[in-house]
This record gives sequence, structure tokens and C-alpha cells, in this order.
Amino acid sequence: MNIDEIRALLPHRYPFLMVDRVLSIEPGERCQAVKCVSANEPQFQGHFPSQPILPGVYLVEAFAQVAGLIYMSAHADDAGKAVYLLGMDKVRFRRPVVPGDQVLLTVEKSYARRGLWQFTCVAEVEERKVAEGILLATVADTTPA
Repeated sequence: MNIDEIRALLPHRYPFLMVDRVLSIEPGERCQAVKCVSANEPQFQGHFPSQPILPGVYLVEAFAQVAGLIYMSAHADDAGKAVYLLGMDKVRFRRPVVPGDQVLLTVEKSYARRGLWQFTCVAEVEERKVAEGILLATVADTTPA
């Protein structure tokens, strides 16, 4: 899946789109995607200018966006809806992610019940785990109330 196909499924846009490419996807089940970390990204102006590190919350957001791709790729009838992050559990950051890194994001559905989806997530750089965790999400209509 290229960037245009990703943008067709997710509402996110630069600078907040955290997925650059999808390597493999099993709609509704599992996805492997890539986030290419560039020194030109705006967060590095302040986090930290002399020693840039990708903020951990950006990795969690990348996990959530990949989870969104898993859901949306299996539910075309929900186009126009959004996948909302409800919670995070056991999130751990193992190593810093820096400009020049290519982060491999592996997200897998653990379960889905009554509109709630749980995902197991792992991020790796050069086959070394940099982050992991469990996310809980739901899908909701994005039209104003």
C-alpha cells in the first residue's frame, strides 16, 4: 500500500500522518507498516534540538494509525468514520528513535467485541524492539452532533 492508498483510508495528513508505507496487510487482522523518520520533521526543533529523539507519543500515534488501517481495510462501509484511541496498556519504550531510522510497525488485532478493538503493537528499528504496547480503539461517526 503506497501513501495515496494510506491517505484514502486515514484522515490524517502531514505533519501528523505517521505511516509512510504498508508492507503487508490482512484486512481486519494484521498489518506491517513503515514510518521513515526524517530530521526535517517539526517535532525535532524542540525535542531535543541538540540530540533529536522521536517522542514516544508519536510511536503510539503510529500504532493507532496502523490499527486504523487494519479496521478501515476490512470495513469499506465505514468510510468517513474515524478510529478513536480509547486506551493504552503496557506501553514500553525500549530504545530511542532518531532521524534516519526506519521504524517497522507491526500491529495485530487481539480481539473485537461490541465495537471495541484491542491491538498488540511492536515497533522495531533494524530488528531491535524500540517500543511495544496494547491499544484499545473504537470507531465513531465524524459528523458533528
